[in-house]
Amino acid sequence: MPVEQILTNARIVTAEQEFVGTLVLRDGLIAQVEEGVSGLPQAQNLNGDYLLPGLVELHTDNLEKYMSPRPGVDWPSASAVLTHDAQIASAGITTVFDALAIGDVNPRGKRMQQLPAMLEAIASAAAAGHMRADHRLHLRCEVCHPDTLAVFRDLVGHSLVQLVSVMDHAPGQRQFAKEDKYREYYMGKYHLSEAEMNAFIVEQVDNSRQYSDRQRRSIVADCQARGISVASHDDATLAHVQESAGFGMSIAEFPTTLEAAKASHELGLKVLMGAPNIVRGGSHSGNIAAAELAQQGVLDILSSDYYPASLLQAALLLAGQDNGYDLPRAIATVSRVPAQAAGLHDRGEIRVGLRADLVQAQVHGGQAVIQQVWRQAQRVF
Repeated sequence: MPVEQILTNARIVTAEQEFVGTLVLRDGLIAQVEEGVSGLPQAQNLNGDYLLPGLVELHTDNLEKYMSPRPGVDWPSASAVLTHDAQIASAGITTVFDALAIGDVNPRGKRMQQLPAMLEAIASAAAAGHMRADHRLHLRCEVCHPDTLAVFRDLVGHSLVQLVSVMDHAPGQRQFAKEDKYREYYMGKYHLSEAEMNAFIVEQVDNSRQYSDRQRRSIVADCQARGISVASHDDATLAHVQESAGFGMSIAEFPTTLEAAKASHELGLKVLMGAPNIVRGGSHSGNIAAAELAQQGVLDILSSDYYPASLLQAALLLAGQDNGYDLPRAIATVSRVPAQAAGLHDRGEIRVGLRADLVQAQVHGGQAVIQQVWRQAQRVF
């Protein structure tokens, strides 16, 4: 990697504005940001393409589809991680929090069995320098599962764990306040019969009563002691939000109602919604649309969730809607704001002294087309 690089004739998007300009990269950092086009022969001409900060993804379970590409197929974890990483980088994501689920609500799922292999594969590939993106771990804690707290305590000390979320997917509240949506989702996704679904609902409701409150409090306390950022999940009511704020959480993942999103925003939690929600035009669970939260000015962070390429696409769509989000503010929802919410203050925007994590992109007919991606000034796509 050259000690110094010059990228010029780019439409640079900073935290405040966009302009045609030049970046000088030195020793993996942004050394200069200037308006105008460089005439130096060594400068790389980006031909007027957008130059954006590398995207920061806080919540994606994309790795799972490569671990189990078809029902009954268990793919080697080392290969799955590298394939996942390549897709992440090609989507312009330079920092990714791989969401590993503790506690599986799928009665036929393999998340708990796959968890050790996934964690080890991520850690090994990162330590060997094989990753294109910078990978961190996000522990998704299903607090209504009997084993969640024990497994969490086994894993939380891992050096890559830097984000934890607590969730309860039992029916009758939060994401699945409407039981018909719960039935539709789980019966469709996991091919349960009516009798299996009825038994599953009884079990989940009972587990939630027994375990959720105690395990949520214990997990949050452990994170606070370690200085790990914590996110709520699927808050639906003012009481949910007040509890999350009282726990000192920094992120509100996927609030399901406008009331919860507004209250989260007002109490200092960064409101995170799914980028697929923006791209598809609504929630697949029948909850509040991310675009509606943007119109209210309370959408802070976008996450690709299950579809990495949705992240930049959603930010561009957000900037094109009548909602008060210009391009710098829209790009901040996928870069600066998530980075800061996770405690990463060395990246997330184009500014002198920060990491040279960058994305060169074109836009054709509203579609983002990524040309190059750099992580600490080294090209990874």
